[in-house]
Amino acid sequence: MRPKIYLFGDSITEFSFDEGGWGASLANHFARTVDVVLRGYGGYNTRWALQVLEKVFPRVEGGGEPLAVTVFFGANDACLPDRSAAFQHVPLHEYKHNLHSIVSFLKKQWPKTQILLITPPPIDENGRLRNPYSENPVTQPERTNEAAGAYAKACVAVAEECGIPVLDLWTKMQQFPDWENAYLRDGLHLTPSGNRLVFEELVVKLRDEGLSPENLPVDLPLFTEIDVDDPVKFFNK
Repeated sequence: MRPKIYLFGDSITEFSFDEGGWGASLANHFARTVDVVLRGYGGYNTRWALQVLEKVFPRVEGGGEPLAVTVFFGANDACLPDRSAAFQHVPLHEYKHNLHSIVSFLKKQWPKTQILLITPPPIDENGRLRNPYSENPVTQPERTNEAAGAYAKACVAVAEECGIPVLDLWTKMQQFPDWENAYLRDGLHLTPSGNRLVFEELVVKLRDEGLSPENLPVDLPLFTEIDVDDPVKFFNK
């Protein structure tokens, strides 16, 4: 009945439907007009995402094109190749190529769908040291903000080359004081304020592309539109 917006990404996308998450807020924002569908895969990088594209987005005859797909990868690709999360690392040139391939697949699958890239967020290296995800014998962060910035820049470049919008989260977050504590709970994943920032910025990006609740029809009559003297007639149209 309703069109869809897919959220495709790693754990920052997977966790976005937690209480106060940016994905849950987006679903609430588009209530009764769009189904916001979660396709988040914790720990994934673009190399792994390419391998599962056809399973995540199978072609369904007559299924209709989604209104939009957000693609939010890079935080894991940017893991350093000589640190504790080296198995997730994807070289920068390959990351850029993989993003191009993901966008190309989606455009071929759904030519009219709006694709929107989201860069990896900045990294608080002290936060990563305080909250390791696995044993870290070298006592050095597995991610750095410098590396995340390089991948964010590559993501922005891919968006420009493909002619699609991009939310540069790496740059946006660092425009605010104490972003490390305000927006990141463990040096990488988002606090409630971080989720709010992503949600608000994403709403603006989608609105710029003509996607907002006021521009979309609701799927059934609103309560205020129902004739109280003969309510059933509205459902038999």
